[in-house]
Amino acid sequence: MIEGTSTRLRALRSEDAEHHLRWRNDPEVVRWAAAGDPCFGPVTSEAIALAFDTMLRLSPRESAVFTVEDLAGGRVIGMADYRDLDPYAGVATLGITIGEKEFWGRGHGSDALRLLMDHLFGAYGLHRLELDTWGGNERAVRAFTRLGFREEGRLRSAVLVAGERHDRVLFGILREEWSALARPASNVPPATRTAAPAR
Repeated sequence: MIEGTSTRLRALRSEDAEHHLRWRNDPEVVRWAAAGDPCFGPVTSEAIALAFDTMLRLSPRESAVFTVEDLAGGRVIGMADYRDLDPYAGVATLGITIGEKEFWGRGHGSDALRLLMDHLFGAYGLHRLELDTWGGNERAVRAFTRLGFREEGRLRSAVLVAGERHDRVLFGILREEWSALARPASNVPPATRTAAPAR
């Protein structure tokens, strides 16, 4: 478990499936989390059960999904993940979704993403982290930039949202850039935090 200022990351549990099912079937959550990608939702409870069976078996050497909880109340509010981890190149791709809409715009997503970045740069010693969003998701663009990510390119008109074309915006941050920020991800010293296991 890793704790920040407003959130904690913990290992995924089977009982988290009910939250994922609700988020994946909420068009507004899907719009911002996945740019309305039809592959992201809606889904059935059976499909979520199969997905969870896979996620709970993931090797942390390759990828992992974490549950995001509100630190104050312990409520499950979202998910964060890393995937495509290349230990040779020291690169991984990140993802973050705050599914509980009442927590949008309150900094919980940024705090959870900061925790994941700190964990991967620290525990795994990675060299580079990357993520992306769609051009219309200005809140995500601002959050990623505040965390130190740099826009590195755009895939023009690669995303279709509600019949409108948007660019897919690519972001990256290097280990030395993260270190230079001198901004700890948590009020707990890194050496004393315990990373959430993949299972």
